[in-house]
Amino acid sequence: MAIALADIKKLRDMTSAGMMDCKKALEEAAGDFKRAVEILREKGKSTLAKRGENETTQGAVLSRIDGGKAVLVCLGCETDFVAATPDFKALAANIADAAIAAFPADAEALKAVKLSDGYSIEEDITNQAGKTGEKHVLAFYGALEAPFVSEYVHFNGKLGAIVAFSKAVPQEIARGIAMQVASMNPVAVDEASVPAEVLESERTVALQKTKDELIQKAVDVALKKAGINPAHVDSEDHIESNTAKGWITPEQAQQARDIIAKVGAEKAASLPAQMIDNIAKGRIQKFLKENTLLEQEYQLSDDKKTVKEALAAADKEAAVLSFKRFSLSD
Repeated sequence: MAIALADIKKLRDMTSAGMMDCKKALEEAAGDFKRAVEILREKGKSTLAKRGENETTQGAVLSRIDGGKAVLVCLGCETDFVAATPDFKALAANIADAAIAAFPADAEALKAVKLSDGYSIEEDITNQAGKTGEKHVLAFYGALEAPFVSEYVHFNGKLGAIVAFSKAVPQEIARGIAMQVASMNPVAVDEASVPAEVLESERTVALQKTKDELIQKAVDVALKKAGINPAHVDSEDHIESNTAKGWITPEQAQQARDIIAKVGAEKAASLPAQMIDNIAKGRIQKFLKENTLLEQEYQLSDDKKTVKEALAAADKEAAVLSFKRFSLSD
């Protein structure tokens, strides 16, 4: 059947789908608008299913603040071309506006929120996927509520953070700390709030790294005593390639293998437990200083202040309570 241009435009206004997609949907639905809308929605679901494994590394990160509430959302897609389109930007902005207005508990609840077009956020994301032929996802949703909140979204729209404070603080330090969270990606506010599994993982890594370094040091000493450059035999591939180049003889290659095996095993069996534990503790403290917000060097400070010191200089009674961060490139 012939489809009137006015009907195609009407369906486009209803769904934001492309003109040709609307025409095809109306033809398939024999002019039934309700069925045509369902056809377009099914197309969006089909697109998401077909491109389910594709990465959504592009998109838009947005923040919104309303009093003591703050939200951070990200609508993700596959390409920067789609992320730059007016329809994509409008949908991302609508999602952010709906998020701060409804202030849902989590991403699943946000997906169910209805937008002004009568569709849920999840439905509109599906519709947008059908329109562009790309996978679209609600990549992130985070919300904070506190006596005072701040936000920062990087100029490229791919990285942002929101921060909760115990009381109102000067805007300069509030925004600066939000920028700090976005750029330096701390794991927690302070040592006390670092997840136990993160600390345990870092301790395991620190212990193993310390053991490996002590063993390697003993092996290197033994290799040098034998007249062998440790750098020439630090892996089996290097041993083989350096033997082929004539940098070490076959006899030296075998001698190096024997030394590495024997001295490595002997050192591993006699490692000083207390020393290893002390060194590992030092590594963990370094990790905490570099990766907890309050102990990090404040990036907007000229005098090497920590974030904690910079905040105290602005307001001694203020405290950072929590933060949320998201980056499309992480």
